[in-house]
Amino acid sequence: MRSMRVVGPRRFDEQEVPIPEVLDGQVLIKLERLSVCGSDLRIFDRALPEEDYPLEIGRPCHECAGVIVESRNDSLDVGQRVIVLPSTSAGLVEYLAEPPERIIPIPSYGDLSNWVMCQHMGTVMYSADRLGSVVGKRVVVIGQGPIGLNFTYWMNQLGAKQIIAVDLLEYRLRVSKKLGATDIIDSSKTDVIKAILELTDGHLADVVIEAAGTAETINQMFSIIRKMGTAVLFGQPHYEDVLPINYDVMMSSLATILPTISSRPPNDPTSHIKHCVDLVDQKRLNLDHLVTHSFPFVEAQKAFELYSDKDDNVLKVILEI
Repeated sequence: MRSMRVVGPRRFDEQEVPIPEVLDGQVLIKLERLSVCGSDLRIFDRALPEEDYPLEIGRPCHECAGVIVESRNDSLDVGQRVIVLPSTSAGLVEYLAEPPERIIPIPSYGDLSNWVMCQHMGTVMYSADRLGSVVGKRVVVIGQGPIGLNFTYWMNQLGAKQIIAVDLLEYRLRVSKKLGATDIIDSSKTDVIKAILELTDGHLADVVIEAAGTAETINQMFSIIRKMGTAVLFGQPHYEDVLPINYDVMMSSLATILPTISSRPPNDPTSHIKHCVDLVDQKRLNLDHLVTHSFPFVEAQKAFELYSDKDDNVLKVILEI
């Protein structure tokens, strides 16, 4: 089968490898749509130690959808369309063999490119579940990449009183306004702290969601949150895992700090994705705004570069197999 692997910083090559063996209880999925995620860029863009290359076949990719072509599990049938969560985040391959706990069935209609976005949105829904009710609250979402846009959309769905979207890129802010942001701040031109003081009449934010993953934005969130507000950490640092934190500002906020990564808790990683699929199927949720670009699998290099460089008003990029 066809596969991709990272052989150096920002560099893929294509490999022909055997189709994985299907064990008892597993199913074999022929992948048809893969989506590039911001967390994938932490592997693609970084200069890792030379001895780490080439990386494992198929890394990095964890947003995948396809069709079951072989089943050794009574609960899943050949021909079913599914979202699949690769056990090792190595989804840049043509086939995956996985157990049912890594699989979410999806309807037989519609574009797989849009259905795979339920994996993306499901992580936001998990985070919002941990946050609790936002009805009547002032929420700031720092970063309006695809995840930040999903937070803006979901906060609107959940009844936040005010949703302030912050980003450096104008085209992202235009989308956030369409998705329910009551106010937008272009942080490339505006003092964010001063703007939020003005927009909230001095109250600051009840909730700040950090979806950018930089030292600047993580520290910024503690300056724009009201006393004893809630700080949601979702964005992942891009090049470095250790970031400087202004301890005094953080402690002065008395904030409840909520780190949220849906793939790491001991609970079912598929439950919120399943819920998202149900909402889309019921026409109660629409994720059509996310996918802006598609490439054939052979052009994975070009797809990752576009996503990393934020060219051509990109939001989500799909690879088609």
